[in-house]
This record gives sequence, C-alpha cells and structure tokens, in this order.
Amino acid sequence: MEQTDIGQLFFVLESNADPESAKQMSAYMRNQFSFLGISTLKRRKLCKDFLRHAAKGEMDWCFVELCWERTHREFQYLGVDYLGAMKDKLAASDIPNLKRIAVTKPWWDTIDGLDRVVGHIALAYPEVNDVILAWSADKNIWLRRIAIDHQLARKERTDTALLERVILNNLGQKEFFINKAIGWSLREYSKTDPSWVRDFIARNDSGLSSLSVREASKYL
Repeated sequence: MEQTDIGQLFFVLESNADPESAKQMSAYMRNQFSFLGISTLKRRKLCKDFLRHAAKGEMDWCFVELCWERTHREFQYLGVDYLGAMKDKLAASDIPNLKRIAVTKPWWDTIDGLDRVVGHIALAYPEVNDVILAWSADKNIWLRRIAIDHQLARKERTDTALLERVILNNLGQKEFFINKAIGWSLREYSKTDPSWVRDFIARNDSGLSSLSVREASKYL
C-alpha cells in the first residue's frame, strides 16, 4: 500500500476532527481513548474509496499496525474496517497477528469487529477451532469474548459443539463483558435453533448469569 495514500487518508481524517463530538465520544467510552470526533457514518464515507482500492491489493499488516499506533480511536476503527474488507484474503496464518492487535488497546468497540473477522477465518480453516478453544479459557477477557462471539450470524453453519464448549469454559463469571457475550451468542443462535438454546439454558442454568439468561431468552 502506498505510503502517500495512507498519509493522505490520515490527514483527511484529522482534518475532519470535531472537538465537541470528540469529548462526547470519549466520555461514552469511559474516557479510555482520545477521539477525533468523527461519526461512524462520516468516517466510513471518508474512507470508502481508500478501502475499496486497498481491497484490490494484498493484505498489509503494516497498515493495520499504523492504525493501532495512532492515538485517536477512529484509526483503530479504520483498521477494523480494513480487516473486514480484506477478510477473504486472510488465512489461519493471520490469527497470531489478529491476537496481537486484539489485546492492544482492547475494548468492546474493536473486539466486536475483530470477532467477525476471526469467525470468518475459522469457518474457512477449521484448524483455527483449537485456537478458539484456547482463547475461550485465556486470562484475557477480550480473547474470551472473541471466542464466545466469533460464530455470530453463522446461523445453520454454527458449530454447536464448539459453541457449547466455549461457553462452558466461561460459566460462573462475574465479568459483564463475558456474560453479555454469552447471552448475545445464544440469543443470535436462538433465531436459528430455539430448541437447542432452550435445552442449553435448562442444562446449565446454575452456571449462567442472570444477564446471560436474560439476553439469551429474548426471542424464546
């Protein structure tokens, strides 16, 4: 990827900063990150042509690293959008790179984009399931969240045996982001197989948090 193109894109984003919106966005994210103050809709409009052109080339992990090195959170969002655009060119060999960025400046906003990318790779390369299982028991809650939610939107292609093992590795948790993820994964799959989800809840009711059960039962 041409450095001039990257530099121009970064300049365009910085030129569209909105300090007032930046304060609000930072506050919403518990002031963990600095923002330029660019909405998702505007950011994607500004980056649309760049991403369309970039998607025609080869995967550029250096670009992703540059996005993660920048101070403002919009650049990490750009990195996630880029990975989404390049997901068909990613393979099992890219999982270590995804793990590295997942645990760098992590919060739900980037993790909930990276889980889809990881899930796309895992569906194409089943050997990644062993990594997913390891992540589901990792001390890092964000890797566990990716493991729990990486099958979102798979519908009938969901590997229920894997889903069950991943969730069982996370029962009895007090961490909000883990319990929310469990409920979310079950809720989404309930749209495809509500009987399976009802049975899972019944068999594991004592280990599931009330948050997980409430989320999982939304469409039951």
